[in-house]
Amino acid sequence: MNTTISKRSFLLIAALSTTLFISACKNVPPVTSGTGTDQIAPGQKFSKHLQVHNPELATKLHISDIRSRTNNDLLEVNLSLTSTYKKTLKLQYQFTWFDKDGFVLEAGKSPWQPLSLHGMQTATVPGLAPTNQVASFSLYVREVPEEFFKF
Repeated sequence: MNTTISKRSFLLIAALSTTLFISACKNVPPVTSGTGTDQIAPGQKFSKHLQVHNPELATKLHISDIRSRTNNDLLEVNLSLTSTYKKTLKLQYQFTWFDKDGFVLEAGKSPWQPLSLHGMQTATVPGLAPTNQVASFSLYVREVPEEFFKF
């Protein structure tokens, strides 16, 4: 009986060790909740403006262009959000606006907007600052689980 327990222990330890070794060797992007995609895409020009709370989704998206202008003293932006994924992504996005000191302006007042990005598609995402005190912004993107689209 003692031999059976030691064989089980050995197999359990071997399985756990193999799992830990494989996961340690896996190339996982250093993105955590609330971290921008600039950590996984340092060469992308606009990555500091994109915030994705899902590391896997963050590898599939990037901002390819930003256009801005002032409209009645308010910052107006058009972002080109590009999918590098071959399938359709069901997303929601929300702008967060910051003042010159980096403080959030009118937190939680920007609603989540739906967006479907088909395989390898680029879509324009428009945003209008809520006040004339806006100095910068971030676009937060999240994936909507497929079960929410089934009726």
